[in-house]
Amino acid sequence: MTKIIFTCMLFFGLYTVQAQRIPLADSAVTTKHQITSNGQRFGYTAKVGTQPVWDTAGKIIATVHYTYYSRDNIVNRDKRPLVISFNGGPGSGSVWMHLAYTGPKLINIDDEGYPLQPYGVKDNPYSILDVADIVYIDPVNTGYSRILDEKANRSTFFGTNADIKYLAEWLNTFVTRNNRWTSPKYLIGESYGTTRVSGLALELQNAQWMYLNGVILVSPTNLGIAREGAVEKANRWPYFAATAWYHKRLSPALQNRTLEDLLPEVEKFTLEELLPALAKGSSITEEQKNAVVQKMARYAALSETVIKQHNLDIPTNLFWKELLRDRGYTIGRLDSRYLGIDLKEAGDSPDYNAELTAWLHAFTPAINYYYTNELNYKSDVKYNMFGPVHPWDRSNDNTGASLRQAMAANPFLHIMVQSGYFDGACDYFNAKYNLWQMDPGGKLANRMSYKAYHSGHMMYLRKDDLIQSNEDIRQFIKKSLPEVQQAAKY
Repeated sequence: MTKIIFTCMLFFGLYTVQAQRIPLADSAVTTKHQITSNGQRFGYTAKVGTQPVWDTAGKIIATVHYTYYSRDNIVNRDKRPLVISFNGGPGSGSVWMHLAYTGPKLINIDDEGYPLQPYGVKDNPYSILDVADIVYIDPVNTGYSRILDEKANRSTFFGTNADIKYLAEWLNTFVTRNNRWTSPKYLIGESYGTTRVSGLALELQNAQWMYLNGVILVSPTNLGIAREGAVEKANRWPYFAATAWYHKRLSPALQNRTLEDLLPEVEKFTLEELLPALAKGSSITEEQKNAVVQKMARYAALSETVIKQHNLDIPTNLFWKELLRDRGYTIGRLDSRYLGIDLKEAGDSPDYNAELTAWLHAFTPAINYYYTNELNYKSDVKYNMFGPVHPWDRSNDNTGASLRQAMAANPFLHIMVQSGYFDGACDYFNAKYNLWQMDPGGKLANRMSYKAYHSGHMMYLRKDDLIQSNEDIRQFIKKSLPEVQQAAKY
């Protein structure tokens, strides 16, 4: 009998320990808070929890973690916008925009985005919570979200179209549970999150019959829009010029101009001179080639020799290594304002991403502290800043076309793009290119807007841009809300 009792205790003890590393499929913790945002003092409710993912037979196979903020004392929540927020990766949790951009709290960083100690969070006086409720979502295996059924097929979650499909179904449940069907709805995604929300816009319409008012693309990917060959090579140059300007590597004649004055000239050169030169390949005359190389060198602060040695094709990783090689520094991939130090000055790419290690320095302790101490969400499950989601199936990425189709079918749907000039992974000029190719006929142009900022991939880490980019979202929401009794028709 004693042996049986001991065995049972051992079993339940082991079970308890294991359960601490496995999130509950369905849970919620609610807390009350106060904030002053956009000059208004008000209360808000934070609901943190998990919501299941079911298979077609109704069996729970995974759980998705979320953090939902709603402003208190709203008389008619039916009219209050709901912003649905995703980050990217794929494989990244929602921590980035949650604790540094639109949410009610900010991480402890300086005005340019560099980490400070002690780590932690503070109120965000620029949060959009004054005009919209917000839910931050961690897709499966990111944040606290996990696969719960070991037999579940990973392809259900880890691919461009699979990701869109299960998250659309999940959102249907979330919106129903929280009684938000009549609310104006907005998707915001950052980086790969722009691929996600672009596809979701159409999937929500077609499969869930849920129609949106807006989609906000923060540092967008290529959205499945092809740009091989000469276009891919040429489109990098405006970003190169912006970064060279930031690091004061240009000639005085260019350096003394504002970025907004300089970049249109570089963009014109890119489209009208560099692109044709690259397309000509070996058929270009030596005179034509030399003229183009001189301008390339002038705008990007690279030597003509290096440009010629690479046949006018300078990869971004080489640029990150080459621009400040003489000073002994590399520059960041996602934000070229950040500097790195390599083991060797020689080579054609940096040893590491200088910006990402700085960001993880600040975000990781902050999100773990915040959930436990301020939102009272206590768990032994590890918060995955980057989770195991690979291999990721990137085939059949038509998300840019999907977003255009969603806009065409829904006259209420608007999009806004936000880009940082110094982002080398999802650069600002390619973000413009997306809009041009997504709507080549220009019929949707009056519902598309574009904003650029003097920072990188996460433009909101720089205080001036945090203020402006949140205000841009605030105004986008206000302008995209239809008038009372306005019909959705052309």
